[in-house]
Amino acid sequence: MIRVVVADDHPVVRGGIVALLSAAADMAVVGEATNGLEAIATAIELEPDVVLMDLRMPGIDGDEATARILAARPGIRVVILTTYESDASILTAIEAGASGYLLKAAPQEEILAGVRSVARGDVALAPSIAAMLVQRIAQPAITLSTRETQVLRLVAQGQSNPQIARSLFLSEATIKTHLLHVFEKLSVNDRTRAVTRAMELGIL
Repeated sequence: MIRVVVADDHPVVRGGIVALLSAAADMAVVGEATNGLEAIATAIELEPDVVLMDLRMPGIDGDEATARILAARPGIRVVILTTYESDASILTAIEAGASGYLLKAAPQEEILAGVRSVARGDVALAPSIAAMLVQRIAQPAITLSTRETQVLRLVAQGQSNPQIARSLFLSEATIKTHLLHVFEKLSVNDRTRAVTRAMELGIL
């Protein structure tokens, strides 16, 4: 029997997940949590096989709760079950130690199969998430020089080219050249997108 704790701050969603798992012959829901802190306390107390964790919850998000649970009880496996499938959300959850990342909109059998897979010690990723990770790994790493990063960080702070030039004791033409190199490396066409893209990639 796979012992599961369900953590989700939306009562209706949590109730639906609990009902789904409880209907499976090989699963038992042993606890519920409505936020990250409750998830940590419940998991540490009950030591389930799997925690099905929402990503966005009040107080402490699912990724931080995951990291804290695994630090206290390394034998517990955590599956993120969320509506979010952005690159940043996925990588943050995986870095926190999650063994699975599934989407709430997935077919019920896919969610059940994911829980079973993780309970066996395997990894469970929604097909769209797996494809996204493969694509990300296949992409060459983007690196900015120290000076380009400095320039972009000042852009992010709202400084104009003349202000950046004064801050770094460089000519305005040099700042423009650095920005053109940044745009080219990040495949963007403007300052705002350069900043947001650099944040997405963890450069800023």
